[in-house]
Amino acid sequence: MADISGKIVLITAAAQGIGLASVHAFVKAGAKVIATDVNAAKLKELDGTPGVTTRVLNVLSTEEVNKAVAEIGRIDILFNCAGVVQSGTVLEMPDKDLEFAFDLNVWAQIRAIKAVLPQMLERKDGCIINMATVASSVTAVPNRAAYTISKAAVVGLTKSMAADYTDKGIRVNAICPGTVESPSLHERWHATGDFEAAKKAFIARQPIGRIGQPEEVADLAVYLAGATYTTGQVQIIDGGWTA
Repeated sequence: MADISGKIVLITAAAQGIGLASVHAFVKAGAKVIATDVNAAKLKELDGTPGVTTRVLNVLSTEEVNKAVAEIGRIDILFNCAGVVQSGTVLEMPDKDLEFAFDLNVWAQIRAIKAVLPQMLERKDGCIINMATVASSVTAVPNRAAYTISKAAVVGLTKSMAADYTDKGIRVNAICPGTVESPSLHERWHATGDFEAAKKAFIARQPIGRIGQPEEVADLAVYLAGATYTTGQVQIIDGGWTA
């Protein structure tokens, strides 16, 4: 695995969950992190962290993304971590849910990629990590139509880019977690009306017998950043769910 010390990493949705854990993991690996998030209050908690620069960023805005990348300058590693999970089958899914899922889960990644990729191509060197999920083209999950459809597109985006740019020095991989501890997961459990029952049901589908931790996914992101012979891959980290 290549040393990523001194590499500049841009992480979206960096204020909590997997994004926040990834900030700390990349700093521990010696990288310099640009932590971005739309949640200014949560992001502020990272202020003063050695090796970290924070920036409020709305990844739904092409203008904001382009401006941020132009002002940051060199970016060696892009970790597209922002995303949303919605419930509902195809028949229950409002059009606006699918539109928003594509905007945040897919288009936000494309916006960041389009902003960062030209400089990577100029250097003939760059690493892009896209957050997907096993609830995509990997496997089916009930009651998650908009989420699954949009995340399957992330897998397609990743493989398409690898086909187009691997011979130009760019590596692109997707991370596909199973169920991972996060504020949004707790919100979904609470939304069922029975937090403990929902938690028990989610744990029951994990053969490993527990929910994944954000730090475990963050470690995989750091690995992929330094895995110089790995590209176009869907890296599953799901506690044996899809084994």
